[in-house]
Amino acid sequence: MQIKIHNTLHNKIEDLKPINENEVLIYSCGPTVYNYAHIGNIRAFLFADLLQKVIKVVGNYKVKWVMNITNIDDKTIRDSQIGSSAWLEEMGEQTDDLKENLSKFTKYYEKKFFEDLKIIGIDSADLFATPRATEYIDEMQKLIKSIYEKGFAYPSDGSIYFNVNEWRKHDTYGKLKKIDFDNFKSNLRIDSDQYDREQVSDFVLWKSKKGNEPYWDFTLDGKNFPGRPGWHIECSAMEEKLLGLPFDIHTGGVDLIFPHHEDEIAQSKAGFGVEPTYYFCHNEFLEVEGEKMSKSKGNFYTIQDLINRGIDPMNIRFALLSAHYASVFNFTFEGINSISKGRYRIQDFIYSLFEENYGEKSIDVEIIREKIFSKLADDLHTPKALAEIFSLINSMSPNELNKSTKESLIELFKELNLIFNVWNIEQKKQVEVEIPDEIIKLADERIAAKAEKDYTKADELRNKIAELGYLIKDSKTGYEIIKK
Repeated sequence: MQIKIHNTLHNKIEDLKPINENEVLIYSCGPTVYNYAHIGNIRAFLFADLLQKVIKVVGNYKVKWVMNITNIDDKTIRDSQIGSSAWLEEMGEQTDDLKENLSKFTKYYEKKFFEDLKIIGIDSADLFATPRATEYIDEMQKLIKSIYEKGFAYPSDGSIYFNVNEWRKHDTYGKLKKIDFDNFKSNLRIDSDQYDREQVSDFVLWKSKKGNEPYWDFTLDGKNFPGRPGWHIECSAMEEKLLGLPFDIHTGGVDLIFPHHEDEIAQSKAGFGVEPTYYFCHNEFLEVEGEKMSKSKGNFYTIQDLINRGIDPMNIRFALLSAHYASVFNFTFEGINSISKGRYRIQDFIYSLFEENYGEKSIDVEIIREKIFSKLADDLHTPKALAEIFSLINSMSPNELNKSTKESLIELFKELNLIFNVWNIEQKKQVEVEIPDEIIKLADERIAAKAEKDYTKADELRNKIAELGYLIKDSKTGYEIIKK
């Protein structure tokens, strides 16, 4: 089935036409491993995961998917020097070796990141490679030399910058985002890795060593520039090394469109003579209760934060996949609870397909499959695909269906679960778990608190239940307690 995706390069939905006949090459901007990933980050990785799954299952292609790990930048250097008990307890004490400290610090948060991916249903085995920036210093230096030798970079104060004004004489700068150059100042330099998304400037390719920082030697024109790579350059170097240029699809959040991805295009074309990719695909932001997520507002959540509040990670995944990736997602606890009921309805329908109660009704499952898959093929429209699934389960009782139809529907849901990965495609297991009296008492106290509209106390009790190893799920008849 023909896959269509929105290409930010041309601001329209286009047919996916891979470079290779049977394989799609994808590069995703991965995490900067200096802290735990928040749910806004997770949405970007879920989008990339959804994309590669649809391409495989619906498009019937093989996929080579690369996601980089940024383990050196302003933030990782800053926080690895300060240290924290969390990473020190697991990774060992700090030493006088600044590179070793940086490695220990970032490997700790890299490990936590992949644990979160597993919890949210992303299989790291689907990734062809997860390269760390510090493992590709040589490749970055070679690329910077090439850019410099072609006249599109210059040294200043021990750093090396990409010359945007010079590049504009040869090619367009602003292929992903319309840029107002009226106030552009030639040779205005930005040294920080991340900066104002409206600020057009020469960007740093190689940053000079400042203070007590880990650094690498870099010889250019016979002069040594001790320092480390800028943030943008790592992706261009890794892409060329692992996928070759151009590759098919580059993914990331809309916050990366400018400057990060725009700078990637410029430096790749300047250094390698070719643009990095044919399709740039971006997911929209995630808000919390209608506001931008931030620690200062108290609405900043990691996956573990939500689990501690009693939320099933599969309900988080289902909720995020229930919205189209290109729309802003407003995360609310009420919304998660409401959306999760839809997942349970589909799950109950799947369980019913395994029951050996057969009727005489027959339906053409292939027509249903085509309807659902066509929605997924059309720019990954998961809301429309789920609407087709709900239309199916609302239109019949599984016990009306004959054996052949039930078996065909089971196979369909197996295929769908290769994409959504939120259901159990098996006969329902009846497992009796004895819930301690202490947990039941806390759950009853929580229900009483909710009845009195004391939601602060109710949240505290739910968190306490979670700390003791149980999840509590509200239902129409009261609540259900599940052992983690």
